[in-house]
Amino acid sequence: MSERTQTSALDSNDLRRQLGLGSAAAAVAGEAIAVGIFLTPAGMAKALGSPFWLLVVWLAVAAMTLSGALCFGELAGRFPRPGGSYVYLHETYGARSAFLYGWMSLLVLDPGLTAALATGIAAYASYIFHWSPLTQKFAAILVIAAVAGLNMVSTRISAGVLRWLTWLKFAVLGVLTIWALVFHPGSWSNFVPFVAQRHGALPLGPAFATALVSAFFSFGGWWDATKIAGEVRDPGRTLPRALVLGVLAVTTVYIVISAVFIYLVPIEKVGSDATFVAQAGAVLFGPPGAIIFSAIVILCVTGSLAAFMISAPRVMYAMAKDGLFIQAVSQTHPRFGTPARAVAIQAAIACLLVALGTFDQIVAYFLFPVIFFLGLTVSALFPLRRQPPQSENVVLTPGYPFTPVAFLILILAMLALLSIHSPREAILGSAVVLAGWPVYNWVIAQRPNAKT
Repeated sequence: MSERTQTSALDSNDLRRQLGLGSAAAAVAGEAIAVGIFLTPAGMAKALGSPFWLLVVWLAVAAMTLSGALCFGELAGRFPRPGGSYVYLHETYGARSAFLYGWMSLLVLDPGLTAALATGIAAYASYIFHWSPLTQKFAAILVIAAVAGLNMVSTRISAGVLRWLTWLKFAVLGVLTIWALVFHPGSWSNFVPFVAQRHGALPLGPAFATALVSAFFSFGGWWDATKIAGEVRDPGRTLPRALVLGVLAVTTVYIVISAVFIYLVPIEKVGSDATFVAQAGAVLFGPPGAIIFSAIVILCVTGSLAAFMISAPRVMYAMAKDGLFIQAVSQTHPRFGTPARAVAIQAAIACLLVALGTFDQIVAYFLFPVIFFLGLTVSALFPLRRQPPQSENVVLTPGYPFTPVAFLILILAMLALLSIHSPREAILGSAVVLAGWPVYNWVIAQRPNAKT
């Protein structure tokens, strides 16, 4: 990439740089910690049948996730524009690769995940308040509209709400842990034997494969924090620190909560994901346990939705800036200085998906291409290292080239496992992404001023 292109790309950002380390770290941790931590430990513990191997999987995936976070930190410093992976792919591999990533994100994956998170909130609320299916849909749409409206009015206020939700999330999970230790409803004998696998566990190889996938998706979303690079103060230094702090915080929470669950429910008695949560809730809080856990899940998922709706629309905004999407979307709100049109489009599609109820299957089809693009983004470091960074504030990835290689090993493992266990979804998801190729050619033909 030429210096001229770099300079014009940086100058094209007209969003306000108003977010600090706390907001950026909250975006990392807030999006990752959702309903997954209440569901994945059951399947992981049941497959591995050992507290020790469960800890090993969490630490291994955390180490590789941290490797990816360090790589994204350098990329964010090199290209401190809004858009995250879209920007890094555009600047390294060209507009076509970036467009295909954006095509997948803005039309399907981003609104699909938004709809999934909002519906999850409504579903758990319905367990407490006994809503009808129609009321659940209305509540999910209302949640999307409220979070989108807040993001359209003020990024700073939205980030403040996200920070409070994230710290409240940590506080609640901390109280849950302390409650378990103070009132002793479980048993430390559940950790014995610590290393040996229990009866009924899978052989260690298949167990590792199953647990690896679950752990990877539990960490998912940390990379989205780089999409707000255009609104972070001193992104070259702030985002690497935020990514590291966020990943370390998520790792700590996941290990502690998994240990609490094992303390409450012996591994050999673990049922399905949903019944496991009910089992733990009943041991910890008695009959109201399920309702209390539902409220905790609502808090966690709301924080994830808030983080996701801050970051995701920045891809659409960046694409419009490059002439690869509707030009009007590249304009910020004249009063609020936010990418209001990008936020509104994502929210509108998400609300439509909630009304139609088809988003779960859509999201499942796009797991394979999401992981592929994640690996492609980190691989951009190799050609970029041949040229010096344009800014002195760039924090270079420590341990290069071993750091990106470690992360890419995890990515290749995930792609292989998904290809084996979900070949239909992997093929269809990839086909939909590749369908964006002729669309890109049409966009370029219609918009000769698009950045290629």
